[in-house]
Order: sequence, then structure tokens, then C-alpha cells
Amino acid sequence: MEALQILGVSPQQFQEDLINGLKAQLEELKRNFIPQQSDEYLTREQTAKLLNIDLSTLWHWKKKGILIPYGVGNRVYYRRSDIDKAMVQLK
Repeated sequence: MEALQILGVSPQQFQEDLINGLKAQLEELKRNFIPQQSDEYLTREQTAKLLNIDLSTLWHWKKKGILIPYGVGNRVYYRRSDIDKAMVQLK
């Protein structure tokens, strides 16, 4: 076990410095934290409803490669993360 000896600092000042340092580190973590979420797959209808578009628009976006469909059997799904990535900031 290591020993740490602090000289010339009052216990209250040490406590304040420690708390302020922890607060700064927590704020930094809050700014840079990106939660990991598992990919959520949405049906065509859910995707169209989320984007407030018609199914025909979704079909055109699929043909243009704007959104990439995934499928199981006859079912078509869109990944939520792909939808978020397709969104672009407008100037």
C-alpha cells in the first residue's frame, strides 16, 4: 500500500479541490459519453411513420441508396442507426 502525504493544505481545502476535480471529470465524461445501444430494426411502416413519409418515398430512398434495407424471409427492416446516419444537417 502506498502512502500519500500532503503538506500545507487544510483538510477543507483538500476536500474542495478533490470535489472540484471530480466535478470537472464528470462534466467531461457527460460531454463525451455516447451510450451504446443495440441496433433496433424497424419495419417499413415504422420507418415511414418515424420519418413522416409515405411508403413510396421510402421505396425511392431505398432505390437511391439513401436507406439500406435488411430482410428476413419476405420481411423488410431498416436499422435505426442507419436512419440516424442518413440524416444530414441543413445549413
